[in-house]
Amino acid sequence: MDGNGRWAKNRGRPRGYGHSKGVQSARRIVRACHKHGVEALTVFAFSQENWSRPQAEVGLLMQLFLRTLSKELEAMHENGIRLRFIGEHADFAADLRKLMRDAEHRTARNTSLQLTVAVGYGGQWDIAQAAAACAKAKLPLTAENLASRLQTVGLPPVDLLIRTGGERRISNFMLWQLAYTELYFTDTLWPEFREAEFERALEWFRSRERRFGRVPEAA
Repeated sequence: MDGNGRWAKNRGRPRGYGHSKGVQSARRIVRACHKHGVEALTVFAFSQENWSRPQAEVGLLMQLFLRTLSKELEAMHENGIRLRFIGEHADFAADLRKLMRDAEHRTARNTSLQLTVAVGYGGQWDIAQAAAACAKAKLPLTAENLASRLQTVGLPPVDLLIRTGGERRISNFMLWQLAYTELYFTDTLWPEFREAEFERALEWFRSRERRFGRVPEAA
């Protein structure tokens, strides 16, 4: 969900204003996923590298996350959305960690949409922690054993990655999981990302011939 800060800067507003508007975009896309029958949505909300941003911005992001989760939890639960959080959360405030745990517990039996929020997450870290878990369990480092210990275990394979904001890279997001994912990049900044563009991404995805390394006849 890239482009909040640039969107705000283009309007002469502080970066925090862009992050607040980004929350509205996230709400729209969650509704769009629900409408179009998407089974699982993972949003990259805060990377491990984001800790290096100015302290004031990080603090604002954490407070925004806390307020948004508190405000939206019941509505998501009523709409059958299951919430899950992946990443390293040891440095998060205790009240935020508790709210995340409570939200996961509250929505654990919901089935209409699996909404996973990646916070304090990094793809390299995810692979490393999975490898460490295999070593601790004295298991051979096979693809199967590693995949079963990634933070995303239990989620379906990633079909489509959408990155807003004009950058053409995945920025340390789900490196293992994106092996055969279709990658859709748009110049639209996240606060301006609407359902119509989400639908364009879905149409583009439908046009793709997914071969998973095989020749077309075998696929």
